[in-house]
Amino acid sequence: MTSVRTPLGTSGLQVFPLALGGNVFGWTADEEQSFAVLDAYVAAGGNFIDTADAYSAWVEGNRGGESETVIGKWLASRSNRSDIVVATKAGAHPDFRGLSAATIKGAAEASLRRLGTDHIDLYYTHFDDEAVPVEEIITALDQLVKDGKVRHIAASNISPERLAASLAFSEREGLARYVALQPHYNLVSRDTYEGALQDTAAAAGLAAVPYYALASGFLTGKYRPGTTVESARSAKAGGHLESEQGRKVLAALDRVAGERNAEIATVALAWLAAQPTVAAPIASARTVEQLPALVAVADLRLTDRELALLTEASA
Repeated sequence: MTSVRTPLGTSGLQVFPLALGGNVFGWTADEEQSFAVLDAYVAAGGNFIDTADAYSAWVEGNRGGESETVIGKWLASRSNRSDIVVATKAGAHPDFRGLSAATIKGAAEASLRRLGTDHIDLYYTHFDDEAVPVEEIITALDQLVKDGKVRHIAASNISPERLAASLAFSEREGLARYVALQPHYNLVSRDTYEGALQDTAAAAGLAAVPYYALASGFLTGKYRPGTTVESARSAKAGGHLESEQGRKVLAALDRVAGERNAEIATVALAWLAAQPTVAAPIASARTVEQLPALVAVADLRLTDRELALLTEASA
């Protein structure tokens, strides 16, 4: 596997074209499994790890921060911090909910401690907090950049209007500016990004780093009529089989994957990677065995015909 790199918007960061999702670390993957997946990802040329302070607070007995803690221990044990682009998010941890200036500052300090690092490469607002003016949010994030604790800032789950207002304030005041956007986007969920949000990102030169890139596993092809999948996310993923769109997409993926001798997941990620503004889809692997199909996106370029076939099937 070659160490392919793609520019992350205007940030100057060069990232592997697949971001490894950290949501499973400390949840469905224990520390040993997580370390194995992280090692295998880096061995395949990967350098872009995505997590959040809230992962995995939804699990009984967890408090949030479990994923960051695992990643922090791994970074320390491998002494490779300078080689890795670490992205995390603020705003949804049980102790730091929302995006007030004080909350952002407290959340960042807690993330830095768990990650065992003095800086976060890419820091997202996890969910926009419309009760807080964009001016307060951007000013708080800018302070983290000025303090050297955050290199670049980004947003996830934000409306086109609030994104545009945030960018305009940054420009006007000469403050840190969002360089990336993390939207919900995949072959069976296009309206969650395409349209005004994608247009706003494109006009501002933002890189999109889509989450749910494989629709909770549906776009791996393991969900089929009459099959049962043992997964914490199977109910959500299996639901796509009920829709005509889901079935059409699966058929188109089967066709392209067969023609290219590629895994279905690789083809789904390659479609996403080819879309305007997209720099690196995010996908997570619970086991090392799940990883090759994900990292293979770095080497798969779909033809215009293949892209058109998938786009039509997903319409």
